[in-house]
Amino acid sequence: MVSEAEYRRKFLVLIDETEECDRALTFAAYRTKRTGGTVVLMTVIPAPEFIGLGVEDVLRAEAVEEAERNLDARLARMRDIGGIRTETVVREGNGPEEIEAVIARDNDIAILVLAASKSPDGPGPMVTHFAARANVLPIPLTIVPGHMSDEDVIAIC
Repeated sequence: MVSEAEYRRKFLVLIDETEECDRALTFAAYRTKRTGGTVVLMTVIPAPEFIGLGVEDVLRAEAVEEAERNLDARLARMRDIGGIRTETVVREGNGPEEIEAVIARDNDIAILVLAASKSPDGPGPMVTHFAARANVLPIPLTIVPGHMSDEDVIAIC
């Protein structure tokens, strides 16, 4: 039986269009399925630059629509896995700043889960940013290798 305290624990996963995002989501989903908790799916849309009256609103609406489609696809995957509590967060602005602000506001967020890119150019901007700040983050950072298959990720959860 899982205690009430464990159910309050939240795994925060950044949702974007990258393939490695699915690795992070798989890790968080199966970890919470096994140990209890909630997966918080967060997406950050960039603030549009000033182009002209009304154009920013159109760009913002398109970005929100794309973010919601992306979240809906990941939520469908969570439903397919089954038995996982989820929350969604959509913010506008600078990705790292918005992630840190959400962590600061929600004391139940206990782990930030990111996945490293498979690119030879490095692990990706979010992993690079948060790995460099791991000593000041108020919660643990889990980095899932992007090259792992879902089966490999599930096996370690």
